[in-house]
Amino acid sequence: MDRQVTFGYGETKKESLCVRCRGFMALCGRRVCPILVKAKTYVDLKGLKEEIAGSAPPAVFVGSYGYPKVIAGPLIPPLSGNTMDMDSEKWLGLGFDDILRYRFQLVRSKSVVDIGSASEPTGVLEKVQEMVLSDKPVDTEAAFQKKPDSRVAFSMREAPAGPSADLKSFSIIDNPSVPRAVDRVTSDTDYKAAPGVLDLLQSNIGQRQITRLFSVGLLGEKASRRLVPTGWSITAVDDIAGTGLLDKVKYYPTIDKYTVFSAEALANNVVILLTPTPWMFEGLELWHMSAPNWHCDSDFEFYEGRKGYASALAGAYYAARLPVAEYLDAAGRQAGAIAFLEVLNDWIPLGVWRFRELAKQALANPPMAFDTLDLALAEAGKRLKSPLQPWLSSSRLYKYMKEQKRLFDFF
Repeated sequence: MDRQVTFGYGETKKESLCVRCRGFMALCGRRVCPILVKAKTYVDLKGLKEEIAGSAPPAVFVGSYGYPKVIAGPLIPPLSGNTMDMDSEKWLGLGFDDILRYRFQLVRSKSVVDIGSASEPTGVLEKVQEMVLSDKPVDTEAAFQKKPDSRVAFSMREAPAGPSADLKSFSIIDNPSVPRAVDRVTSDTDYKAAPGVLDLLQSNIGQRQITRLFSVGLLGEKASRRLVPTGWSITAVDDIAGTGLLDKVKYYPTIDKYTVFSAEALANNVVILLTPTPWMFEGLELWHMSAPNWHCDSDFEFYEGRKGYASALAGAYYAARLPVAEYLDAAGRQAGAIAFLEVLNDWIPLGVWRFRELAKQALANPPMAFDTLDLALAEAGKRLKSPLQPWLSSSRLYKYMKEQKRLFDFF
């Protein structure tokens, strides 16, 4: 899509044109939104009525607008069967069209809900919480105030979703399939949210399901349970999981060489440099739409971790950090890391999951190892599709590693 509008590039400042436009404002300069055209071909809007029945993935959307009273509700496709792929985030092997086809078939049902009602849910929220406990599709029925409209929703952190309508009633037709670990953690109203997340991860509960549980207020001590906007939940779970692993990683011995990994998909390119140092991490994000005045955003942490939120990259920072922590924990080693997150011009907003999954794929690929930082960076530069210098100019860890002397430098 030809984007001619300029805007800030920090994740919390920049808004994709698609996020702001929603297909109706022509911000990209086109009279007809190509993504909206796709949505209309993927969803038979004429066939949608005020009532639908379908197998929910089970997916839910909790918005942030109007907080603490938010728009929330289940995402329901008007079809039955195995719909888990519509909300799996295991989509790197697919193309844009396949992902949009999945997501645009999910009808966003909307109700205004107070975030504090999660601790004592009634009506629709009670049923949504019951649905989200399941690890398999749940047969549901929904009635709307009127026929769903054609507007689709884009978010910087969450995957897009299809047509929407105000919810009148919602019913679950069958019994949800609830894993034993999910039942144990969610029913314990004295269990704090962060340990609960780590417990579920250690019990092999999928991160996507944990994010849903977190979002609809099913984790934490009873008095503290709240609805959490979906985008915030994604970042919270990434952060909790990554921090929990790093508590172990920081006790491991460091790696021996500089290593470079990379992976590319869906108009995003991720290059990861691991360094033979104690734990430190930096996320660098560069959007090709900033060319020729290349602009790169940075957030970083040293061994002690961050004291504040990664405001430049926001959710992308925590999504990229988690796979690095997982890789090091599995290897029983410690390292520093710089994640180069590159966004190409034909990108469309799919959510920060893409950086998490790309980083996982990169770290699963065979690395190239080097004895010096300069050689490793030269290899990283070959794998990037933009000049290396803007990245290095913005990198705090690069400056630190170039200036910081180590003991063996004096011998």
